[in-house]
Amino acid sequence: MIYRIFAVLTVAAVIIGSLLLARQNRAPQTTTVQRSEAGDGYSARDAQLIETGQNGLPLYTINAASIRQLPRRDRVQLTQVALTFQDPSGNHWSATADQGAIVHGSDRVRLSGHVQVLAALSGSRAPIHIQTEALTYDSHTDQVSSTDPVTLVWAGQTLDATGLVVNLKAHRLHLESKVHAIVTLSH
Repeated sequence: MIYRIFAVLTVAAVIIGSLLLARQNRAPQTTTVQRSEAGDGYSARDAQLIETGQNGLPLYTINAASIRQLPRRDRVQLTQVALTFQDPSGNHWSATADQGAIVHGSDRVRLSGHVQVLAALSGSRAPIHIQTEALTYDSHTDQVSSTDPVTLVWAGQTLDATGLVVNLKAHRLHLESKVHAIVTLSH
């Protein structure tokens, strides 16, 4: 008889204990949110940002390992950046860089660190390849520019200069300094 009472009390204790644990697990969980030192803003990882014009069509697309808004600095910071856009003639341009920044209220994307630009120009047999450490793309003026040393490789020819401005509307590439070129002439 004592064994039956002990068994009933044990089963009752297990049931009561299970109910109490179930109630504790159902209690609402609270999430702690802390403000960042940089102030309010957004951040995203492995993100895509598409800037559109007034007509709703994309001006450019940015894929980045991280995108972080820095409101106090009035900019958006990017890492491991891939930028793509089309010039007014529909030619496809792509650029990659270690870092980038977009200044709030600006139409400029600034790229830095191992910047590589590749463009497939209509009417050209070979794409144009630009290498530099810093470069700016302005979607309002349709210009690509750099004040740093640049290497331009096009159709097997290499040109080195300091600074360049590419006017995408006028289809004009201007090297800003004395140029060092290696040109292979056909036989």
